[in-house]
Amino acid sequence: QVQLVESGGGLVQPGGSLRLSCAASGSISSINAMGWYRQAPGKERELVAGITSGGSTNYADSVKGRFTISRDNVKNTVYLQMNSLKPEDTAVYYCNAVIVTTGPSIVGSWGQGTLVTVYS
Repeated sequence: QVQLVESGGGLVQPGGSLRLSCAASGSISSINAMGWYRQAPGKERELVAGITSGGSTNYADSVKGRFTISRDNVKNTVYLQMNSLKPEDTAVYYCNAVIVTTGPSIVGSWGQGTLVTVYS
């Protein structure tokens, strides 16, 4: 069993910043790719940013230059620093990770989501 728990969402004005965290716990042997997705009301879930175990990153065009993804492999935690937030960034943000368990098996896990609201 593995679990992802997100934190750090909230209300912020345009131009503001938030930092999301997602900690993985459970029967973890190692974690491969980790990423952040978001889903706005009435829209499909989309990839925001991803990071490999080696630290390579990729971003959606809409957040490039504003968001930064990072990870702490000791803490099994991935972060999303969000700067210059816009109203269109409003969404539920989900953490995802590809985890090698001690089973061993490989599982794709999702967090419960954390709401980010950017309001004027």
